[in-house]
Amino acid sequence: DKLGHGLPRDQRSRVIKEVLDEALGLGPLEDLLADPGVTEIMVNGCDKIYIEKGGKLTLSTVTFTSNLQLRNVIERIVTPLGRRIDEKTPYCDARLADGSRVNAVIEPLSIDGPALTIRKFPSDRITSDDYVQRFNSLTQPMVDFLKICVEQGLNIIISGGTGSGKTTLLNVLSGFIPSNERIITVEDAAELQLKQEHVVRLETRPANMEGTGEISIRDLVRNSLRMRPDRIVVGECRDGAALDMLAAMNTGHDGSMTTVHANNPREGISRLETLCLMAGMDLPVRAIREQIAGAVNMIVQISRMSDGSRKVTSITEVVGMQGETVTLQEIFRFKEEGFDKNRKIVGTFQAMGLIPTFIEKFEARGVTIPRNLFTTSAADAAARQAAKPTGLARPRIGGPTGTPRVTRPNPVKKTGSGGDNT
Repeated sequence: DKLGHGLPRDQRSRVIKEVLDEALGLGPLEDLLADPGVTEIMVNGCDKIYIEKGGKLTLSTVTFTSNLQLRNVIERIVTPLGRRIDEKTPYCDARLADGSRVNAVIEPLSIDGPALTIRKFPSDRITSDDYVQRFNSLTQPMVDFLKICVEQGLNIIISGGTGSGKTTLLNVLSGFIPSNERIITVEDAAELQLKQEHVVRLETRPANMEGTGEISIRDLVRNSLRMRPDRIVVGECRDGAALDMLAAMNTGHDGSMTTVHANNPREGISRLETLCLMAGMDLPVRAIREQIAGAVNMIVQISRMSDGSRKVTSITEVVGMQGETVTLQEIFRFKEEGFDKNRKIVGTFQAMGLIPTFIEKFEARGVTIPRNLFTTSAADAAARQAAKPTGLARPRIGGPTGTPRVTRPNPVKKTGSGGDNT
């Protein structure tokens, strides 16, 4: 009751809040975590806290009083999760109660004091409508096309750089999986928010204080194959788990999805090759490429633009093998055309005029996709629709009753004709 006694009411309330934040919360980070506009928090020692807001990085006026206070906050985050951070293990991945992703590094690795990075989990689940109407990240016809591809069981890789929104897009596409299918998700830190009823979520575990007991992504992918999954969704392929993921896609688990770090679809293929080589199986490169060509149907590229916005910059089909290379053909592309007066990216989403090779397979199942969706004129109409949502009628994909759904489609057989080589 004596706390702040003699101070004006507003100062007293502020003192009480600071004490409670320090004793029960995350100290000076509490206000930043409560700000819905802040998407990422980067702490470089006790006196420098950067935030990302509206796609832009700025230096916050908030600071810690000392590196010891910052270290105590890090301990408060990782200890309840059974994780450790000390001189023997001076870095750690964790998550907050709201799902926000946390990475911490301490001395001696972090020379200028503890470093803490928090990627906030959105309080409201982002939907495909948000991508089209709020963020202009892609057009509605592109969403409808991807929705059919997911429902029909195509294996999809989401490719993008750091902070491009790969996991968020994976979450949206996973939402198109039919509700009657059994889904196993595998993640380093649980972030996916699938609304289907039949979902089993698996999360990796670091080694204990004795250095044993680690459970990796690869361990969980292998175990998920024994859990009778219809689909396997892996948050991110980082190591030899990619080879197990490709094997799962090639052995009847159609419609599986994952993400990789790459700046374009060609790099995505190369990245998968590199990750497969990390599995230690001593496979020839051609064998790995054949695995990729046989397993992956589609690469969706998402990019963080120079103005901070995120765009689906390419939807590319993996056609097959031609000689020693994996053959690709781009279906949709975002063409950057400059900046407006507010320095925001201006551009159009374009169809490349190429018909996906799996269209006939879909049509044999009774799933109709208008061929003009893949023409430049249709893409121009979609771009105008994105700019003026109420101006044009939405192109309908599917039969007269809407988008058809097939519970367990047969694997799509790909050919090696046409397209682009990588």
